[in-house]
Amino acid sequence: MAESLAIFPRSAHRYYLHGTLLTLALLVTLIVPWWLGGQGTFLAIAAFPLPIFALMTVLAVVCWNINAARLRLMLAGRAGRLGQAGALSIEMASKFAICATPGGAGGPPTFLALLTRRGYSPSQGAAIYLVDQSCDMLFFTLMLSIIVTMTLTTATDWPYQALVESALLGLIMTILLLCLSLYFLPRLLRARPLSVPLLGHRHWFKASRRRWLARRLLRCRRAAIMTLQLPPAKLVAIFALCSLHWVLRYSLLFLAVVGVSSITANSDNALGGMSDGMATWAWCFLTQMLSMATGQFSMLPGGAGAAEVSVGALLLPLMDREQAAAAVVVWRLVSYHLYLLAGAPFFMTHALRWLKGRKVRSKLTAN
Repeated sequence: MAESLAIFPRSAHRYYLHGTLLTLALLVTLIVPWWLGGQGTFLAIAAFPLPIFALMTVLAVVCWNINAARLRLMLAGRAGRLGQAGALSIEMASKFAICATPGGAGGPPTFLALLTRRGYSPSQGAAIYLVDQSCDMLFFTLMLSIIVTMTLTTATDWPYQALVESALLGLIMTILLLCLSLYFLPRLLRARPLSVPLLGHRHWFKASRRRWLARRLLRCRRAAIMTLQLPPAKLVAIFALCSLHWVLRYSLLFLAVVGVSSITANSDNALGGMSDGMATWAWCFLTQMLSMATGQFSMLPGGAGAAEVSVGALLLPLMDREQAAAAVVVWRLVSYHLYLLAGAPFFMTHALRWLKGRKVRSKLTAN
């Protein structure tokens, strides 16, 4: 399991490396907004309405529990008896691993390792993860389709229209590629390798290794099909929970925008002036979706740097610099720092349990 928990280092050198990257990520999430908005950024954060910040925190906690309930529905009892607390523990540990590793690379291995401890094979866990991600992509595709249709049929004037349409096209192509790969996987595994000039029919893996990989891919495919063959009511419930989660999760930035805009509105009203414009919920949704994609290219955990720059750049055409920068900081405090803070105890608990079990197994082997 040490190999599966990707952020659990196997040496002191890697421990310090992960710690340094995480520290840089935490600093960058504050430095970049300050660079974008200047000194007024932190003044706006200090005046941010506490009721709105409390509402954002409650929404984050609700999102964690929604994902835990969705996991229980997808497993359908195939990983033993899993209550809401156990599913929430898996969810929080996986979210911590996603936020603490570059590109979220530690999330899937941690998720698979925790399911393996419950007797669920890695190939079956990969199938559950694949279905979960496919459900997310389907939701984003539907939402993007609705938003693009709205922009084409109404007088909505948003910046970066071509970027939105490109994101929709990319999601559709990704979903089609996953569906085709799942459907044609047995045929692809039976196909002969292509003849490459100067290499001939060279195999990069031994025959035993290829058979091992083929068995696990087929098990993953079988588990994914079994999940998709759940009763229609359960499938609808899974997608409904997925949709509810992302609607609430992607409302966090809009609430941050509302909070910083209310500060400006109050100050303008006190001076007898007019407040500036504000980004809509739909634009905030698109902003977060695009920032999630750009965050994959950041070398720091949690997409630090790339997420702040992309969100700030997409908000600047509709808001003042100080407002946009303050909204980014508050949004990241709830959508990133809070996930790290709340997920760390769950991850460390699972890691310590694994270490304890490893010591017990080594003693039994020695005896």
